[in-house]
This record gives sequence, C-alpha cells and structure tokens, in this order.
Amino acid sequence: MSDLASNTCEACRIDAPTVSNNEASMLIKEIEGWDLINDGIKKLKKEFSFSNYSDSVDFSNKVADMADKEDHHPQIILEWGKVTVIWWSHKIKGLHKNDFICAAKTNKISKN
Repeated sequence: MSDLASNTCEACRIDAPTVSNNEASMLIKEIEGWDLINDGIKKLKKEFSFSNYSDSVDFSNKVADMADKEDHHPQIILEWGKVTVIWWSHKIKGLHKNDFICAAKTNKISKN
C-alpha cells in the first residue's frame, strides 16, 4: 500500500479524468475514516472531533496551510468541537487522486 500523505498534488486540468469507481474503492482504503459521498458530485468527507473551539480552529488553520501548499482547497466547516472537511476537484466536478492525497495529509495533521 502506498503512503498517500507523502505524495504531492499535481496540477489538475479541466480535462483531467476523474478517478474510476474501482480506483476510488482502492484509494478509500488508504484514508481511514473518510466517506465517499455523492450530492451530484462525488466527494470525500470526514468529521474530526475536538474538545474545544480553539483546537477546532487550530486544526482548520493547519489544513488550510497544507491546502495552500498543495494548491488544492477543500470545504472546511468549523464548529465548536468539530471540523468537517470535504475534498473534491472543482475543475473536474468530481474526485481526482489529489483529493485522496489531501485527505491522507488531513488525517496526518489530525494525528499531530
């Protein structure tokens, strides 16, 4: 199994292919706790729990910093004691390997 968190995102072009269902089924196994959702667009979603608001904000900021470095940005929903992170590739309106890489990096941030 590869270590997705050690990968770097590649530039996503508007004509880049979305990951296939088979690829998504394999990649999801590498990112503990993430759900594949489909609200008309396939996405990755995970809720992270914290004991207070400050920890939620700190985690959100760390995810935002990582997203800027990767030039790939999620939806982040910040609440008291909870942060929901949703990854998908806006340009291709679906999932790209970049989303799985960033989900793995998000998991790594949550463990530090």
